[in-house]
Amino acid sequence: MSEQEQAEIRLEFARLKQDHADFDAAINAMIASGCDPLQIQRMKKKKLALKDRLQQLEDRIIPDIIA
Repeated sequence: MSEQEQAEIRLEFARLKQDHADFDAAINAMIASGCDPLQIQRMKKKKLALKDRLQQLEDRIIPDIIA
């Protein structure tokens, strides 16, 4: 993987990490305000999808090391 590809992956990782934190804050605000539980559940699903994508990107950045 070239340095430019790795830099692009790191940039996307940082952006998605910020989105994940934003979802977390939004979900906490929705819970505090007593929002519709179905809407909260949908937000949590989106947050989980972001977390999965973050893990995929992290796996691409950090290669497996066979001990």
